[in-house]
Amino acid sequence: MAISIIGAGVGRTGTYSLRLAINQLGFGPCHHMEEVLKNMDIQVPLWSEALKENANWGAIYDGFNSAVDWPTAGFFRELIKEYPTAKFILTERNPENWADSFG
Repeated sequence: MAISIIGAGVGRTGTYSLRLAINQLGFGPCHHMEEVLKNMDIQVPLWSEALKENANWGAIYDGFNSAVDWPTAGFFRELIKEYPTAKFILTERNPENWADSFG
């Protein structure tokens, strides 16, 4: 299963809403940071390998048709090469509002 939509925006820029929209439009299921937290025993080692430039994208995104939020957003350059036909969506937010959203 190839990833068809990739969100390149970092967390707190509307990525959860984007995930809901992607799923509702039929392009899901959509991988989100929540998946990493729910499946840490599987996801954390896979992402650790990605940090070492030894990514197994097929295993990371197994069962998903799209991906948004962290840690995906941090690998957009690698993902462009891996999924050249995917559509990339960049979500943005005013930096001051973004920082305030953590409080």
